[in-house]
Amino acid sequence: MKKKIVLSGDIVASTSLNVEEKITLEKKLNELISILVENFPIYARIIKGDYLEVVVEKPEDALLVTLLIKSFVKSAIDDQDNNSSRYKKFKNYGIRIAMGFGELSRYDKQKGVIDGDAIYFSGRKINEEASTYNKQRIVIKNTLFFISEDDNLNQMMDTIISLLDVLIGNATAKQCHILFLRLLGKSEKEISTHLNIKQPTVNKQLTSIGWNAIDKSVNYFKETIKDYK
Repeated sequence: MKKKIVLSGDIVASTSLNVEEKITLEKKLNELISILVENFPIYARIIKGDYLEVVVEKPEDALLVTLLIKSFVKSAIDDQDNNSSRYKKFKNYGIRIAMGFGELSRYDKQKGVIDGDAIYFSGRKINEEASTYNKQRIVIKNTLFFISEDDNLNQMMDTIISLLDVLIGNATAKQCHILFLRLLGKSEKEISTHLNIKQPTVNKQLTSIGWNAIDKSVNYFKETIKDYK
């Protein structure tokens, strides 16, 4: 049985959003899923409006898909007249995502069945990290995680995952929009045309967000995971 990676993603502090904002967010998440399905062999679903589950059928694509989700959610957040501490957490972090690498004993897209180690690993990690959600003060140390049954692989991935977490965590919504398009394979020229901004501006923003490190990390992940499938 070939291994897969399941992504479990939980919107940070989604309770800070009003009803209209939650509806808008869910629409954007559906838009994101459509884009991902067009570009990758995946199965994705939204649960309760603020929780994502994504089966990445080619495990080597998982980090790229994860970063696309992360950057999309951060770029989709509009500035609101909301100064609450919970909303600031939502705006700054966007979404937590855990990548669970393992076998799926049952997987049926048509019936929506996902069961096995991969979803158990990712779901358990997100539930552990969500323990502070209902508290007055939300403490967030990390938003990206990789879990498998192989401790050596986990340690190898922890370094690059932690680096990427910091890079994207420090990025602005505009930078994340540019990053999202670049991760989709758009050239700087195509991005500048799409966003109606100058190409040097695109290059500057990508440099600021650490594009070279992100690109190298994605390629490293791809080559490493291929050896573990």
